[in-house]
Amino acid sequence: MPNQDLPLIAELCTAVGAAHVLRDGDLVAYERDWRKRWHGRALAVVRPGSTAEVAAVMRLCARHGVAVVPQGGNTSLVGGSVPDDSGTQVLLNLGRLHRVRSIDAANLTMTVEAGCVLQAAQAAAEAAGLLLPLSLAAEGSCTIGGNLSTNAGGTQVLRYGNARELCLGLEVVTPSGDIWEGLSGLRKDNTGYDLRHLYIGSEGTLGVITAAVMRLYPQPAASMTALAACASVEQCVALLQLAQARAAASLTGFEVMSDCALSLVRKHFPQIPQPLPPAAWTVLLEVSDAESADHARTVFEGLLEAALEAGAITDAAVASSVAQSRSMWHLRESISMAQAEEGLNIKHDIALPVSRIPAFVASTDAALEQAFPGARLVNFGHLGDGNLHYNVQVPVGGSPAEFLARHEHAVNTLVYDAVQAHGGSISAEHGIGALKRDELAQRKSPVALTLMRSIKQALDPGQRMNPGRMLDTASITATDP
Repeated sequence: MPNQDLPLIAELCTAVGAAHVLRDGDLVAYERDWRKRWHGRALAVVRPGSTAEVAAVMRLCARHGVAVVPQGGNTSLVGGSVPDDSGTQVLLNLGRLHRVRSIDAANLTMTVEAGCVLQAAQAAAEAAGLLLPLSLAAEGSCTIGGNLSTNAGGTQVLRYGNARELCLGLEVVTPSGDIWEGLSGLRKDNTGYDLRHLYIGSEGTLGVITAAVMRLYPQPAASMTALAACASVEQCVALLQLAQARAAASLTGFEVMSDCALSLVRKHFPQIPQPLPPAAWTVLLEVSDAESADHARTVFEGLLEAALEAGAITDAAVASSVAQSRSMWHLRESISMAQAEEGLNIKHDIALPVSRIPAFVASTDAALEQAFPGARLVNFGHLGDGNLHYNVQVPVGGSPAEFLARHEHAVNTLVYDAVQAHGGSISAEHGIGALKRDELAQRKSPVALTLMRSIKQALDPGQRMNPGRMLDTASITATDP
């Protein structure tokens, strides 16, 4: 490393301990993204153990004019949590900030540090007899800070909302090293701008989230899970409407899976049970009840009977045990891993009005099949809140790398044009990162982009926070804070 970096490295070692400033050895777990599409090189990987140490690191980096890339579990799907290849950026990994600081059962909140793995936070809430409803496939490795930085969604948004709706307060370290202590558990606080919402979803471009107050809920008395076969997307939407009418707020999960998506699971994970024969579409739905198991069963059985009578479904399988319910969810959550086993693919995390999804799928499927014969459309996701993972896999026998190199831009243009035409968004829950930064610049309104750049300039005048992510900041003049 250049000699001019040595003073900063020495100061970082003093601030957090030399054992937590990593420069040598195998750093691939920090420097390569989960999809293996981005592989950067950090000036140093720094692992602070407290908010005070995060603040010290930020002050040092500000003094030396060094950019900082915050990182949680490094599960970003859009290249948002690894350094570039310049070797000049400090990678700030928050894995040592992993404590659950407190649980306030009466207030239904928990205060948890940013590096706490989501699954550990869920377990802590459950041990207190409560529920942290944020749930997604990567919950065994993603962290609370990353969930909030990307405004993660997951499988229970339909009932409980995104990470944004589940967060009541934040602790944030600014680019200059100041600490904003906003760990309020209040549901009502009308004392000026709600700064919390600036940082949630900002992907580490404005500051470093170090802790959060999360909403908790009472554990449901019972839940029922089922798989249902549908012949079309229209039937899936009809089933959703019926489920919402019958179950109302008790409907906590509604996931759709195309046959192409489930065929990849059958191929790569044949040990995972698939209780229903292959169908054009399979819906995973879950009802949670606060009253009793008998009441949940009555609601669920009535819903499925009505769906069969209405022709919304052609078959169904109801979980008769907790183990069977978990197996059904495991089937849904294995699709992304099956895609990874199949090879690189073109991912689209899109949001649409639910009413527009059938028309979008029909027209966009047809356009892709005509433009890229043989391409496989792996469509699955959270139909209940309008979020589809609309992915394009290389034709059977083709080279994934070659297909992406030749066609990724054209595929993205076709899909995103269709999304806009149907009133949707190019990012529902994965964020923008590096992958969609240029798309955002083209598709977001000029007024919105100007406001976003103004916020970035105000909170990160040195343009040092996660540069190159979300916004192209080349047009923003960096100034001393």
